[in-house]
Amino acid sequence: MPSVGDRRRRSVNFLSVPRIWDAMTTTHESDVLVVGAGPVGLMLANILGMYGRSVTVLEALDDLIDYPRGVGLDDESFRTIQTVGLVDSVRPHTNPQHIMRLVNGAGKVILVNNPQTRDFGWERKHGFIQPEVDRALYNGLHRFENVRVLFGHRVERVDEDADSVTAIASVTDADGRTTEHRFRAQYLVGCEGGKSPTRKRMGVSFEGESPSTRWLVVDVENDPLGTPNVFLGADPKRPYVSIGLPHAVRRWEFMLHDGETEEQVTDPRFVDALLAEHVPGPSQLQFIRRRVFTHHGRVASTFRKGRQIIAGDAAHLMPVWMGQGWNSGMRDATNLGWKLATVLSGQADDSLLDTYTAERKDHAQAMVDLSLTFGKFIKITNPVTAALRDGASTVLNFFPQVKSYFADMRFKPMPRYTRGVVVDPTAQTAGRAAAELTSRLVPVRTANNTTSPVGVQFPQPRVNSRHGSDVLLDDAIGNWWSVIVWGNDPTAVLPRSALDKLELLGAKLVAIVPETQRTWAEEYMNDDVLVLGDHTGQVKKWFDDRPTPMIFLRPDRFVAGACLTQHGPATLDSILEAMSFTGRPAPVAAAASLVS
Repeated sequence: MPSVGDRRRRSVNFLSVPRIWDAMTTTHESDVLVVGAGPVGLMLANILGMYGRSVTVLEALDDLIDYPRGVGLDDESFRTIQTVGLVDSVRPHTNPQHIMRLVNGAGKVILVNNPQTRDFGWERKHGFIQPEVDRALYNGLHRFENVRVLFGHRVERVDEDADSVTAIASVTDADGRTTEHRFRAQYLVGCEGGKSPTRKRMGVSFEGESPSTRWLVVDVENDPLGTPNVFLGADPKRPYVSIGLPHAVRRWEFMLHDGETEEQVTDPRFVDALLAEHVPGPSQLQFIRRRVFTHHGRVASTFRKGRQIIAGDAAHLMPVWMGQGWNSGMRDATNLGWKLATVLSGQADDSLLDTYTAERKDHAQAMVDLSLTFGKFIKITNPVTAALRDGASTVLNFFPQVKSYFADMRFKPMPRYTRGVVVDPTAQTAGRAAAELTSRLVPVRTANNTTSPVGVQFPQPRVNSRHGSDVLLDDAIGNWWSVIVWGNDPTAVLPRSALDKLELLGAKLVAIVPETQRTWAEEYMNDDVLVLGDHTGQVKKWFDDRPTPMIFLRPDRFVAGACLTQHGPATLDSILEAMSFTGRPAPVAAAASLVS
């Protein structure tokens, strides 16, 4: 019988797409070229395929990477996975509600991170097996006739002109003969990792730091511990990490001391000595890999130059401490995907793509800074400083508000876009949005919450409709623009001119009412309005706290505008200005929704 490792390796051994293209005499056309078949490139291709765009993914390797890398998947990423209809494929390779415990050198827990909220419809944290999830993203592309992945295609040169970008890729056949192939598209997105040739071609800086501290990562199967969560060992003798992952995989990471060479620390005897404090028989473990790595914290100065764009590790490198490398790349794809689809359909001009950097760069930098800071907190090796840290943590745990601040993960900065496709909720200014509601109207002055919802993700509660009960909001409203109004019929509170613009935009009109009123609303509201019943009370509470009963929701589930209904027309006009709207109808593919 094959071992677990044999089954895993076979399950990720994808067949490469046959290299059937002609040589340099033929140029192969698509809307977008994606360089790199990692998770970000695969997700971006899924989003663009969902919107009906043609995509060619060029990957230099002959296969997907088949060993674990990232281990943490958050609720924002799972919401994107839901949008592209791959929840059922991804879910079996995850460990929901992944709890993190920080322990000191004596093994005492000094901090717990176990967020319980499901604001975006999914658990805040998941452990996951990246090769299997990447595989699900890759297999998801088989649904789209207009998307192809070509392995063994190394991009050697890129030519750009005013109308297109052309990649010249080298391909080596089984006999060792190398030929060149040309691929042309309107845009090229580099998702090739931290050493990104696309970023280097763009000539942009990659600023930040690469701490000299090195770590040894050890992955084993048939987990010898069985604990399903995460322990961060803040042991001044040698900080370590121990992570329980799905499919009986265990990961350890050990900080290396100066003078310990890579050859030395990857020697099985050295690894066995490190593991001896964790398992009784380290030599009996089934190892997947032993590898040395260094943390990097860097962010590119811009994510776009002309027709070339970067995403994921090509745009920012995250230290591992907050588990945000994979997830930050998913945020990039989520933000960029709908914007590329919009520009390619002619709904917006090229300047919409500039908002990608404006919206994503600051949050990527914030996550890098937080990860670096958290890493410095963990890897203290001075015994006196470590004792002070442990003592301070113990004292702070006596304060419930401080304890919950860490337990609920409120220290993690959520994305808030103050520039880009957003509108200020007070002044209706296009392209910028303050974080506070400052109107002097009574509804604002008496509101429970005057923090603006513009520029942040809208929550995803469960709702009822005539089409289904207890469904997640995104599955009900589809994958494009939406206008959500609490209690009112959108066609009754917006003038015909605004409704005509929303029709061109392709926005779905949504009314959410208490479940007790849903049958009435379905009978008396306009047939073009999707009526949703709030049977949990979560939507009612959200709107009760905020004086913004009308929400303009972008395809990436971020709020572009939020206002009183009488400010709706002005807010809509400013949104269209902020996104450089051309007035062309929405792409047909945007009307469909992929259901997992």
